[in-house]
Order: sequence, then C-alpha cells, then structure tokens
Amino acid sequence: MPLKQFTIDFREFTTHQYLRFDEKFWFTTKNLAVYDYILLKDIFYLINGNSYTEYYTEEKTDIPYIRIGDLSFKYEIDDKNLIYLDDSCKINEDKKLRKDDLILATIGATIGKINLAREFENGTFSNNTILLRLKDKENHNPYFYEKLFQSDLLQKYIWGVVSQKAQPNLQTYDLQKIKIPVILKSKQDQIVAEIEPIEKKIKALKSQITPPQEIINKVFTREFGFDLEKFEEFKKEKFFEVYFSNFANHKDKRFGIGIRKANIDLKPFISKSFEYVRLGKIVSLEYGSGLIDQQRIEGDYPVMGANGIVGYHNQYLIEGPSIIVGRKGSAGEVNYIEENNYPIDTCFYVKFLQEQNIIYFSYLLKFLQLKRLTLFKGVPGLNRYDVYDVKIPNISLKSQQKIVDEIKAELDKQEEMKKKIEAQRNKIDEIIEKAVI
Repeated sequence: MPLKQFTIDFREFTTHQYLRFDEKFWFTTKNLAVYDYILLKDIFYLINGNSYTEYYTEEKTDIPYIRIGDLSFKYEIDDKNLIYLDDSCKINEDKKLRKDDLILATIGATIGKINLAREFENGTFSNNTILLRLKDKENHNPYFYEKLFQSDLLQKYIWGVVSQKAQPNLQTYDLQKIKIPVILKSKQDQIVAEIEPIEKKIKALKSQITPPQEIINKVFTREFGFDLEKFEEFKKEKFFEVYFSNFANHKDKRFGIGIRKANIDLKPFISKSFEYVRLGKIVSLEYGSGLIDQQRIEGDYPVMGANGIVGYHNQYLIEGPSIIVGRKGSAGEVNYIEENNYPIDTCFYVKFLQEQNIIYFSYLLKFLQLKRLTLFKGVPGLNRYDVYDVKIPNISLKSQQKIVDEIKAELDKQEEMKKKIEAQRNKIDEIIEKAVI
C-alpha cells in the first residue's frame, strides 16, 4: 500500500488541543468550508449527555430518554423503541430537553445523526450524544439548523473531523470549531418555507409505510394461529432474579436483584397443532470478536452490530449470509446480513446445527422479540442459554419458504415507498446546499 503524504505548517498543527496530524482532519478543516462561516461554539451551547441505565423503565413516564438509536440521519426522532426513565430520576435543569434543542450522536457509525427534540420536552439524552442549544433564538431558526446538519455537505464535514482511535468518536473540541455557514435569519426562514411542503409529502409517504415488525407479526400470527394480543399482555409481566452471591458479600446483606422482562413460551398462544423443538437443537449462538481498530475505512468486510454496520475490517471473517443477535446494550435485536461480515463482541452470530432457511429464521427471531429475555442489571444483556430454551413450531423447509416469500413481497413494497421518500429528501439537500455554496 503506497504511503500517504501531506504537508501542513507546523505552527498550525500545534494550535490543535490534541495535536491532530491525520490528513483527513486537516483536509476537511482547510478545504470543505468554502463559504463565509462562524464557529459552531459561537451559535450553540454544547451540553454532554448522561447515562441513566439504572432508571430505565418500560412504563411511559414524563421523562423520555433519547439514545443514539432513536436519532435519524435524515428524518425525525424515531420513538418506536423509546426508553423512559423512572420518575425518581433527577435531571439537571440544563439537561432537560427543550423543543428547539438539537441532539447529536457522537460515537460509532451513528455519528452525525441529529434531530430536534420537538415533542420530547423535559426528557433527557444519553451519554453518547451531545446537546446543541441555540444561544440566540431571535436570530436563528432551529429547524433550518436541523436540515443543515442533516445535509450531505455538513455530514461530510462532521465525518471529516471525527477521531478514529478504536471506536470513531466526535470530540467536543473539534465539534466546537466546525465552520457553520453564515446565513441571515430571513434567509433561513425562506429556506424553511421551501422545505416544509416537501416535508409534508415525506410525512404522507411515510404514513403509508408499515413497519417491518408489523408485517412479520401479521404473517406469523396467521400461519401459527397465534394470539398476538394475549402475547402482548403477557410481555408486560416482569420477572425478578436474585443474586445470592451479592447477598453474601454485601455489608447490609442486601439481595442483588435483576429484572428479566419475561420468558418466551409460544405454545400457550398458538391455536394450531405443531410439533415443537427447542431453539438450542437448531442453532448455536457464537460470540463475536472484540477486535476493532483504525481499519474502519480501509477494510474489505463490514463490522456488524445488532443494528447494522459499525465499520470495516479485514480479519475474523464470518461467511455470509448470517444472522447477528445483540448480546449487550442492543440485547435481543436481530440483524440479517447477506454478505461476509465480522460481528463485534456485543453480539452473537447464529450458527445452524441443522439445515434451515436462514431468512425464515431471521424473521422468526424478530417475531419472537428476544428482548423479552434480556436481563436488566445495568446494561441490558442477553444470555444465550435462555434463547436455547425457547420452544418453536418445527415446520418444514417448504412451509418456511412460503412464509419468507410472503414477508419478503410485503417488505419489497415498503422499499419502493422508501425510495420515493429518499427522492423527496434529496430535494431538501439540494435546497440547503444551493443556499450555502
């Protein structure tokens, strides 16, 4: 591989707090901002988020907790998997969300996701995000800045200043010095007025989209004769586990208690007659590797997490297609991968012990919602032996393919709708970039 060379004035290099010498950073800061600009720190207060895992609750409280998985690159906050915090959690006033606040993801492949808080006032935000709060609302339109940061232009800038030691991250020092184009409030308002009709079209199109989980649930419910409503009620139950080792070691002899949401036994909810088999007879959940380094961009194979690609690498290849299941954090999340990949250590990858339809099992594991098996003791975690104990209908490969064909046909229709949405979203990017450059 040829050695990359670049030149920089040493005096300029020494002005950086961390003495960054990577070519990507200096190229970005010197060449991408071809417009009149002001530094981000002169427009926004920057406030770091906090971790509140001990206060997680499934009950809908007055404290929504926005995590990086809830943010989006091009749209609004996705509240389908929103976590809430127990009312006993005390949040500092400066970390309570206001509708005009912007929440920005600052770590991993999610860097650059950014959204207005909008209807999540009085909630708060996670430790992997940073809050951008306008210093002067009279002369700035927060909606404009959401679309500006979501544009390809600013996304390229953000990724240009990202630090990539181990896991990619965005340092507050570098974020403060991002060059924001100087655009008068009157012009910002005009741009927003142009964007709003496009946003209405996008919302109309999005209203026609059925979430994949609903499609999967509908097909399995019919094919299994499954009482989904009864199952949903059952899922609200909580099970407690006591750690006697903690009891023996604690000076006050307190029991260590973890909350397991629910065990999964499908038989009581299925009306049709089937033979059943333990998942452990069909699959083995193997640990991913902890190796992630600076080859994020240069590697040939995607590094996979439960929610998608987190980087690239050349080693420890799992030949695709395969299924990734979240083990920690995104515990229970399921991701089907068509190509060769490299799973990280917060995930399991599924190894089959007998011939099965892999796409069918990716849908089935999503239908099972393995998050029901996670244990909340700090960071949510999934024990693979709990997954092995789940009993499922043992159906033929022909029946599996029938289910796959029906679900895939519906999902393909949704993809066509998403392409129409993306075409509209590209128009917003064009409006932003035309105003800036």
